[in-house]
Amino acid sequence: MSHHYKTCLLIDDNYIDNFVTRRILEASNFADQVIVSQSATEAIESLRSGEVTPDVIFLDIRMPMMGGFEFLQEYDKIDIVNKNDIKIFMLSSSLDPTDMRKSMNNKYITQFIHKPLTQKALDEIGT
Repeated sequence: MSHHYKTCLLIDDNYIDNFVTRRILEASNFADQVIVSQSATEAIESLRSGEVTPDVIFLDIRMPMMGGFEFLQEYDKIDIVNKNDIKIFMLSSSLDPTDMRKSMNNKYITQFIHKPLTQKALDEIGT
């Protein structure tokens, strides 16, 4: 694999999805550190405070309280140092063409990836 990141933030409310995704990320040595947040609201606060400074984010769309697109609206409002360098991958089981279109049209989303994350999908991620 041609890319390796320092910190990866995984934002998904589903414990099982997080477990599987984290295992794949760790097994492939994708990042030095994989941080899991089961709440988009908590993830925004971690980013805002500087507690978490990821190079890459995997973001679910459908979550209670604050979904993926709401996260992106809040993300747009916060001021963080490496914001333009952070790659955000929308990782979702959604088959809704509207979700895919909204993802592709969002300036922060690098790529839309269907769940579950696989080694093949990880290998195909653009660097």
